[in-house]
Amino acid sequence: MKQPPLSLPAIWNMNFGFLGIQFGWGLQMANMSPIYKYLGAADEQIAKLWLAAPLTGFIVQPIIGAMSDRTWGPLGRRRPYFLVGAILSSAALLLMPNSGLLAEWLVPHWPKFYMAAMLLWILDASINVSMEPFRAFVADKLPAEQRATGFAMQSFFIGVGAVVAGMLPYVLRHWFGVSSEADGANALPTNVKISFYVGAGAFLSAVLWTIFSTKENPPENLEEFRRQKAASGGFAHLLKEIPDALAKMPGTMRRLALVQFFTWLGLFCMWLHFSNAVPVIFGSSDPNSDLFKRGAEWAGVCYAVKDAVTFLAAFALMAAARKMDRRLVHGLCLGLGGLGLLAVGFIHGEEQKYLLLGALALGGVAWASILSMPYAILSGALPAGRIGVYMGIFNFFIVLPEILAAMFFGDLVKNYMHGNLVHAVMAGGVCLFIAAAALFWVPAENRPS
Repeated sequence: MKQPPLSLPAIWNMNFGFLGIQFGWGLQMANMSPIYKYLGAADEQIAKLWLAAPLTGFIVQPIIGAMSDRTWGPLGRRRPYFLVGAILSSAALLLMPNSGLLAEWLVPHWPKFYMAAMLLWILDASINVSMEPFRAFVADKLPAEQRATGFAMQSFFIGVGAVVAGMLPYVLRHWFGVSSEADGANALPTNVKISFYVGAGAFLSAVLWTIFSTKENPPENLEEFRRQKAASGGFAHLLKEIPDALAKMPGTMRRLALVQFFTWLGLFCMWLHFSNAVPVIFGSSDPNSDLFKRGAEWAGVCYAVKDAVTFLAAFALMAAARKMDRRLVHGLCLGLGGLGLLAVGFIHGEEQKYLLLGALALGGVAWASILSMPYAILSGALPAGRIGVYMGIFNFFIVLPEILAAMFFGDLVKNYMHGNLVHAVMAGGVCLFIAAAALFWVPAENRPS
């Protein structure tokens, strides 16, 4: 059944929860690498400590996608997962700033950064429970001609949420006078702690807005839906559905997978190392020095600028997607992002810190497209009854490169880049250029292969 078009306020409401989800992502992307260093991790250990993010997405998203395809209840199909994920994510955000103390109380013989890694695992699993059904939600609620607008609206809210989340430690310190000193041997800087507490409240509040403002349409034949659910119920059948969907993957999705692989390999290079590369550019790799703290805070400001550009670019993408080949739009944006990451290697010293804002701004253009264009291209190639599971499987091609980067990139940086974190960020730019080139193999829209 073709869905009726929705008004712009309705599309706003149905995607507002993404604002909260990005508080979770934005806080961890800007702060987790420095947090690991504050708690005693070495540079070469940080990549492996990030394994929580891709592994949880790899496991959770396709399962949640398949489950949500089969769900119908008082809250609808996707909204129960929004709610459960938001509650768990908010709890993890509240606990994260106290990971050093938790480690001392619960496992005193562990390195304290192991507790932070465990909490990141819980946080990422919970965010994925909320986030994956949001992708399918757009395809459920909107007709094909509005889906690019729906995904671009998600990009807008992701940008807004990430701007605030990335800026919070800097704003709290420089605008409100909150200390950047730790209040104990096992604690993080006070401004970072408060940022996570604010993020917890924002996450839950934004998701509740979507849950209460947007209704879901029941299956066209609810009794038939329930019969099919009963006939194919059980966890074993759920696990069988994922390999079956993989075997029947549409051709457009197969080719987009290569684009996604190199895109997210490049992004992970940035996320792993940019927050610690900026202090190196400033002139310090000592996490106890004020110069390092200034660099880490400035990295958060750079991420905020990137995400400010993301939500501004989202409006341009909405217009461009209606008039241009989405593959061309996406390729141009990826190329700009690659250029920005390569430019990081030509910036030297704290006095040139504003050039870092420009480099990450180009990344913001790419990020806006990454969050919308692949899903807009993909949604038209998917069978209606399996959108959730295919959106989850599409996540494989995000998390596989992240897992590879987390497992091997630390050793590559140490042994082949001589520990140069700036070169590690530049490698991400090369990957984005490869992803842009791979778009030439994706079929044109409305011509499924």
